[in-house]
Amino acid sequence: MWDFSTDAAFQARLDWADTFVRDEVEPLDVLFPGNAEPYDRTSRVYLDAVRPLQRRVREQSLWAAHLPPELGGMGMGQVQLALLNEILGRSSWAPMVFGTQAPDSGNAEILAHYGTEEQRKEFLEPLLDGRIVSTFAMTEPTGGADPGGFTCRAVRDGDSWVIDGEKWFASNYPHAAFVIAMVITDPDVPVHQGSSMFVIPAGTPGMDMVRGTGLAGEPLGEGVHAYLRFTGCRVPAENLLGEPGSGFAIAQTRLGGGRLHHAMRSVGQCRRALDMMGERIAGRSTRGRPLADQQAVRHALADSWIQLEQFRLQVLHAAWQADRAARSGSPEDARTARLHVSAVKVATPKTLVDITYRAMHLHGALGVSNELPLARMWQAGPVLGIADGPTEAHKDVVARMLLKGVEPPEDRLFGSAHLPARLAAAREKYADLLQPEEAGAR
Repeated sequence: MWDFSTDAAFQARLDWADTFVRDEVEPLDVLFPGNAEPYDRTSRVYLDAVRPLQRRVREQSLWAAHLPPELGGMGMGQVQLALLNEILGRSSWAPMVFGTQAPDSGNAEILAHYGTEEQRKEFLEPLLDGRIVSTFAMTEPTGGADPGGFTCRAVRDGDSWVIDGEKWFASNYPHAAFVIAMVITDPDVPVHQGSSMFVIPAGTPGMDMVRGTGLAGEPLGEGVHAYLRFTGCRVPAENLLGEPGSGFAIAQTRLGGGRLHHAMRSVGQCRRALDMMGERIAGRSTRGRPLADQQAVRHALADSWIQLEQFRLQVLHAAWQADRAARSGSPEDARTARLHVSAVKVATPKTLVDITYRAMHLHGALGVSNELPLARMWQAGPVLGIADGPTEAHKDVVARMLLKGVEPPEDRLFGSAHLPARLAAAREKYADLLQPEEAGAR
């Protein structure tokens, strides 16, 4: 059956999270708006403010909700995670407070699925406890997000692997205790067979930061998205995750769920922008008339609400598909889930850009100023068009999956929907219902 309701017990937990984020966490966004602030484990705000908030989240059994209970999480499915992330998306600090911040959440999933007992003890346990943060290094300066263009390589040397090459936009590296890096270990086979993942502790000789890159608006040279260079970086063989050549498959483990989480957090951002838009329209007048009386303004609000509702339902449906695939273990269900997740990835940046832009525009100069969060929220749209794979790559995934199994029509010139041919077939099928002259008409 179709059901769009939320279980009452889980809704109560969502209501608690909503109030908690609004009253306790969102004030941190105003006091400490820097992108790096939530990841600095030595800062006073983290030690004195965030750790007590994290304890309250644990008491509500909402900590690290994306992981199974045996690994310290709640084992929530993607639908419940989506509903929770909709709330957490309103605040840059909330994912950290709830133990679901990127890239740590994805790295925890990798370690949970592919890590050895020793790797879990050394890296996963302190990560889940919130005592450390981590970095995921995949993209490269020349190849971007295309693994087929990667040149960072590792060569086996005795009981070690030696890594040489570069990685780009390795987020939060200055604060990370370790890096999970995807590198090429066999350049003679396709990348989905020749790439591998390694855990590299911070401070490993030969892994150096060329510079830190920030987002637009941040001071030059102060960003936390690292440009990394590996020069003869020697990593013990036991730091390999999974089997050699399994790096591409491991990457998909973390990226699929991350795309859904980013999408639903974008819903939370859009909802916040929509609320601000409503306040502006209800409280502002121009040329002697309330903005609410202006048809174009009302249409902007209506367009935003409709677009958000469509997107939210698309995300929840994709999350449901992912849950169904996880339950069934069916390769066909997994392919269907991948189709829906890629479609969500395509829709996310446009939805966020469209809605936050309308909210900015209705606020006039105030909307683009640093006295409202709208411009920063709007900037997140283009970022999400690049993060976890560029939009164009996922459009291509969707199109290729839709075309798979589609056969060309018998009539290649006019196609199967050509009305003259369909009319002739319909007349033949229902000839006994037609008058003789109608049945023979052409």
